[in-house]
Amino acid sequence: MIDPIFILLVGVVIVVGGIIGLKLHPFLSLLMAAIAVALLTPEASVEQFHLAKGLSASEALNLSHHSIGKRIAVEFGNTCAKIGILIAMAAIIGKAMLDSGAAEKIVRSMLKLTGEKNAPVGFVFSSFFLTIPVFVDTVIFLMMPLAKAMGMRLGKNYLLLVLSIVAGSAMANSYVPPAPGPLFLVAALNVPIGLMMVCGTLLGLCTITIGYFISVYLNKKSPIPLRDSPDARLEDIAAVADKNETGLPSLALALLPVLFPLVMICIRSGYEAFVDQSTPLTDSQFINQMMDLVLFFGEKNIAILMGAIFALLVLSNQKVTPKEKMTTFVQTALMSGGGIILIIAAGGAFGGMLQQTGISGRIAYLTKDYQMALIPLAFFITAVVRTAQGSATVALITASGILAGMAQNADLGFNPVYLCLAIGSGAKLIPWMNDSGFWIISQASNLTEREILRTVTPMQSSMGIAGLLITMLAAWLFPMV
Repeated sequence: MIDPIFILLVGVVIVVGGIIGLKLHPFLSLLMAAIAVALLTPEASVEQFHLAKGLSASEALNLSHHSIGKRIAVEFGNTCAKIGILIAMAAIIGKAMLDSGAAEKIVRSMLKLTGEKNAPVGFVFSSFFLTIPVFVDTVIFLMMPLAKAMGMRLGKNYLLLVLSIVAGSAMANSYVPPAPGPLFLVAALNVPIGLMMVCGTLLGLCTITIGYFISVYLNKKSPIPLRDSPDARLEDIAAVADKNETGLPSLALALLPVLFPLVMICIRSGYEAFVDQSTPLTDSQFINQMMDLVLFFGEKNIAILMGAIFALLVLSNQKVTPKEKMTTFVQTALMSGGGIILIIAAGGAFGGMLQQTGISGRIAYLTKDYQMALIPLAFFITAVVRTAQGSATVALITASGILAGMAQNADLGFNPVYLCLAIGSGAKLIPWMNDSGFWIISQASNLTEREILRTVTPMQSSMGIAGLLITMLAAWLFPMV
């Protein structure tokens, strides 16, 4: 049987060599790597993968006999199901906010509060707190148009603004419930959710501060300018930036396409995390029905769809685009979003094929007898699994599965919340082409793959390492036992 680590290396060579060496489109390189990985993966490994997911023996055997093309298509489709509508609607929101002047209005309002010098600080903290209740992908797509508008207004520091958004959103996604990863960890390691929220927020604020200073350094070392893209031409952004205040929508209207989905998703996330859904919320049928309506609009796909509708209404109200040309406008936005969806879904297919090799179990086996303290061990296992197969969620599940029994049976000498934080820190290393988030950042910001590897990857990895060091120090100073 071929070692999963060898299969991983083959996939890495094809992806990196195809994109950087042969200058192939990422979509083709990722699909070629997915095919190669699937060809090298034995059916027994695929069957074992599905058994580990809880499927019956007959179902797992049947799935292992599926053709390679079908297996890749399934993972491709699963990724589209998660992000397809989000990205398509976010593309409409982004273009509509840029063209209508809504993004420019928000930027001008933010500059009045922070000043030009502190604008990136506002971006990093806004992204952090927005990502606590909202999916990280959604926050990135909603914030990037603001970064483009701010970059045009400042005439510099576009890379710093992009990295600030990534730094804030990435760390909240790993540390603070009700984000999905931290929610899984508190259940697996039996940690109170309130304790995880407090500790995760404190550690997140520490790491994003470090990430901000790294961003400042990277921006000075190799600044990257704001570039043209089909959905956000520089001349259009510049034209909006030169508008008088009277030519821009009101701040309330400008914020509506962003705030509506964020608020609705926040309410739904809080309800699902803290309210017993098996019983009615109140004795009032009217209130319960209204809450059901709010929860309906709080579903992420519905929320972002409503955001797109509001963005188009703001655009129509500004009379920037004639109504008869609105279809062409939406078509242009969707063409941009469609390309992004294809690349991200191909990355999901590649990552899915890697998971079916059994790479997570192989790494777990290699580390089972590794004699080291539990906190760095948790970080190490998570980091290796995350780097190997791209999914932070799979890395979290793998590490918690290995450590759950040890955490509950051993006399740790510290609260298990520190294990959760170490695992969350490890999930930040090392983002590259097998991670769908890598492509989301690249496509939303118009940074090339090489530029992402040179900036986002070291920054995010450094924040993860800093998170581990701070966690170890906190466990020593404040063990909470």
